[in-house]
Amino acid sequence: MLHADGLIKRYGAVRALDGFTLDVQAGEITGLVGHNGAGKSTFVDVLCGLVRPDGGAVTIGGRPPRAARGDVGVAPQQIALYPAATAREHLRLFGHMAGLRRRALAAATDEVVDALMLTGFLDRRVGLLSGGQQRRVQAATALLHRPGLLVMDEPTAGADPETRQSLLAVLRRRADAGAAVLYTSHYLPELAELGATVAVAQRGRIIARGTSAQLLDGLPGEVRLRADDAEEIRVRTTDPARTLITLLGNARGAIHEIDVRKPSLDDLYHSLAG
Repeated sequence: MLHADGLIKRYGAVRALDGFTLDVQAGEITGLVGHNGAGKSTFVDVLCGLVRPDGGAVTIGGRPPRAARGDVGVAPQQIALYPAATAREHLRLFGHMAGLRRRALAAATDEVVDALMLTGFLDRRVGLLSGGQQRRVQAATALLHRPGLLVMDEPTAGADPETRQSLLAVLRRRADAGAAVLYTSHYLPELAELGATVAVAQRGRIIARGTSAQLLDGLPGEVRLRADDAEEIRVRTTDPARTLITLLGNARGAIHEIDVRKPSLDDLYHSLAG
């Protein structure tokens, strides 16, 4: 569905994209992670047709971004809504822009209103809504026309737990129905909840790509132990069971606390990006 090959984008002497290559298949959720300046937002701008790359190629469903706009739904990192308009008016506007009319628009509106729990504030002006409610409205405008590609750029930044859970659930359902989802986030546990594959960006290119299991294989976890009259012991290890047995054998006094932590996506990111 999404194919980017060797993208380059320069801003003066800075290469925001420097050989950026990434594929996202239909039905796949891909988590794009990386520090600020890694190229994530520039890549999103390219997908939206807002920025033209200086080199490389990108297609969405076999078409360049500007020709594929009608099959892309975008929830940008910054809230991009009209404060004086209601949530319902936003859905009507974005639905018409996507070509939805009458029954199709009514059915699509009912679907996203239910999925993202908008009913209680559907006719309130967006400027009067909480940050979490605004996030839900913005996500609804991206989901409304059931696009083949969903681009969600930090969609839960500052959102409340209810907003986060409702959004993750609807994205999982859309992927199960065949949509490709590109999900940028600094909150890596969300990617685990979504069952997403992972792409790690650094300095304008992808430096690691795969499933969580593939990328975490061989990374160290941590064993933590506290015994009587002893400071807490923390050991990073690729063999938690053997390490725990050794620590228990060497411990003096009663054991008060044991914790074994498997490697996480945070460990992966830090091992790759530093």
